[in-house]
Amino acid sequence: MRKLTQAFLALFVAASMGTRAQADDPVVTLKVHHFLPAHSVTQADLLKPWAERITRESDGRIQFQFYPSMQLGGTPPQLIDQARDGVADIVWTLPGYTAGRFPLISVFEQPFIGRSAEATSQAMWSFIEKHGQKEFAGVRLLATHTTDGTLIHTVKKPIKKMSDFRGMKIRAANRTSTKLISILGGTPVAMPVPQVPESLSKGVVDGAILPWDVVPALKLQELVKYHTEMAPNQPLLMQTVMILAMNPAAYDRLPDDLKKILDDNTGLTLSKQAGQLFDTQVIETGHALARKQNNEIYVLPEDEQQKWMKAAARLDQDWVKDVEGKGYDNGQALLDDARQLIDQYSANPSR
Repeated sequence: MRKLTQAFLALFVAASMGTRAQADDPVVTLKVHHFLPAHSVTQADLLKPWAERITRESDGRIQFQFYPSMQLGGTPPQLIDQARDGVADIVWTLPGYTAGRFPLISVFEQPFIGRSAEATSQAMWSFIEKHGQKEFAGVRLLATHTTDGTLIHTVKKPIKKMSDFRGMKIRAANRTSTKLISILGGTPVAMPVPQVPESLSKGVVDGAILPWDVVPALKLQELVKYHTEMAPNQPLLMQTVMILAMNPAAYDRLPDDLKKILDDNTGLTLSKQAGQLFDTQVIETGHALARKQNNEIYVLPEDEQQKWMKAAARLDQDWVKDVEGKGYDNGQALLDDARQLIDQYSANPSR
């Protein structure tokens, strides 16, 4: 009995010490910075559930503090440098805000290259693993994804054919969308997402190329009357490339067990989850808001879309020349590989 009692006491002491050690483990709080409001799809339905899952799996040892709407200061184009410099631990941002700085990843913003966010998001992660590591030197990528396909939101008249672009000032997000609007006959006006509502309300622009995902955050359905999107199962007009990036020093400070939890919840897995969200819930929400406002959703006929695609085809060679001019070999092979990866993940969505 004495030996049995001693054994139980030893187990009790060991368990108590283990509990105390766990309780004494430091809690890491990671600052997450982005440019959309807290109620946006990105924070509410993507980043917040992801953060809660990691907090749960780490027994509360990893916590997240969100700073939406640029609350840590700076402008959206500066977010990637804030992750590099440690102003924020994690940022969610558009590489396209810094023109020419991320030439490889911009291949996934080529017009009519993708058909779904799920496939393109996974293709992009694999593409960067193969070709783009140096492009993101200084940050640790946690996920790459695209939004749902961009569409054209207009105030006074719908865009139903190329000639409807004539005389229209359309908001563009990056160099590629700027070129595309010009090719289609419109006048591009480049600006970050937060400037769009005021620009529409004041008539600075007549419309904007944007995906459905930002419609709720900007209340865009109240500022425009018409939405032109591509037909189902057709190539998307464009997709906006997004990244979730972390400060490397913040990652390196984590104990090995917490690094593993973070690793298990990022990369290709998180990229796919993000794509699925934007393919389903985001589009459904955007449609519902537009219809509630009695807005018109116009689906571009396939024959008209073919005209747009033919006009935009020259942008592929522009991309090839641009990326080769920045020191990459065989831009055409890179473009072909991006398309092949998109086809691969489109054919195997559960890969």
